[in-house]
Amino acid sequence: MDSEIKMALLTIFKFWFMVSWNFALLIVLFRSLKYIFNKCIQGYMFVLLGCPKEETGEIIDEIGYGDLLKVWRKWFMLMIWTVAGEMIVAVIVMKLFSSYESVFTWFNMYVLHIFILIAGFFSFIVLSVKCKKVQVKKC
Repeated sequence: MDSEIKMALLTIFKFWFMVSWNFALLIVLFRSLKYIFNKCIQGYMFVLLGCPKEETGEIIDEIGYGDLLKVWRKWFMLMIWTVAGEMIVAVIVMKLFSSYESVFTWFNMYVLHIFILIAGFFSFIVLSVKCKKVQVKKC
């Protein structure tokens, strides 16, 4: 193989490694949430509260993947829409205040990662206002 083919294969590997690593990380985080909610770790545990019937809310005793999937799905869709909103704002700002002609001249994997981090920050703020909440209690 000549050097061009090696560089192309390395570039493809770098791209797909990042995509598969992030996808696998999301799956591992989701699978580990059930363990964190159902086990007492050093005297403390997370408690998932349902929609409040009273001021404190109803405690969900045994957490299953179905309970976590609802929260996870809301968070994931909120992340997608927040990143899309950030992209629209970034395109408008770039068109008004920059000499870039298209999105593809400045958009790359690193910018997408920054957008995802910003969206994650804002989505946790928005989700904390929603119905399902988490508390830390002593066991």
